[in-house]
Amino acid sequence: MAVFNLTPSDASTFILTGIPGLEAAHIWISIPFSMFYIISLLGNFMVLFVVGKEQTLHKPMFLLFCMLALTDISMSTSVVPKALSIFWVNLKGITVGGCLTQMFFLHAASVMHSAVLVTMAIDRYVAICNPLRYATILTNTRIAKLGLVGLTRAVLFMMPLPLLLSRLPFCANRIIPHMYCESIAVAKISCGDSTVNNMYGLAMAFLVIGLDLTLIALSYSLIMRAVLRISSKEAHQKALSTCTAHICVILMSYTPFLFSNVTHRFGQAIAPHIHIILGNFYILIPPMLNPIIYGVKTKELREKVGKYICRM
Repeated sequence: MAVFNLTPSDASTFILTGIPGLEAAHIWISIPFSMFYIISLLGNFMVLFVVGKEQTLHKPMFLLFCMLALTDISMSTSVVPKALSIFWVNLKGITVGGCLTQMFFLHAASVMHSAVLVTMAIDRYVAICNPLRYATILTNTRIAKLGLVGLTRAVLFMMPLPLLLSRLPFCANRIIPHMYCESIAVAKISCGDSTVNNMYGLAMAFLVIGLDLTLIALSYSLIMRAVLRISSKEAHQKALSTCTAHICVILMSYTPFLFSNVTHRFGQAIAPHIHIILGNFYILIPPMLNPIIYGVKTKELREKVGKYICRM
């Protein structure tokens, strides 16, 4: 077991503790972790497979489902395999380069995830408020370009985060009281001044999430205004039902993220394991439930998935 018990004095290695205070329960915690991760992978890869195979699903809305599935897979895969290695075999060491790489992919996937949710809100706005022009406004090519813009934004905004952290000095304490390389947790163990890192992280959180939530709120306010102008009650319900799945995904994605981010920065009185568990809700629960929600609420996707399941 000596290979697993790296010492904090190793200058090229950080040590992830897992969930502080709950080390004795790591094996039990790993059970829901691994289950959620497997369900997430199966659901999201099923969406990618079905949409890829079915020509009738090669539409903007389903292209967005695929983008969301890819970001969900990236986000959970950047964290869960390493977390399970801590839980199962006590493999707590991670190189500095590995730590910064994990951090970049996690945060970049989160920003891309938010961009996809904004694009989905715009998609619903056009579908309800300009249904006759939907096919000309939102083409597959245009959705792909919006996805590329979101990916470019994620890379450009998140690249400085690990670069700034790589310039900080790390002295005797190289133990990160976390189960993955979260930027705030890494900055806290530095023996240098991490003010710039903290300010940049906070600015990006407010800029990205603030802007994206504003665009989503604007889209849905315009949708609600358009729906209220419809006289038919049946048309009301049909229009709103098309947005239900997206609203559920938005609430699941942003609520734990915002709560975790705020408490991690300002809630010093909250126990560390609470911070980490809240952060894991954001990484595990939405990727697991998103394909289920869209599969249940979207008739075309549900029927195609059912067809392939019946063939197995």
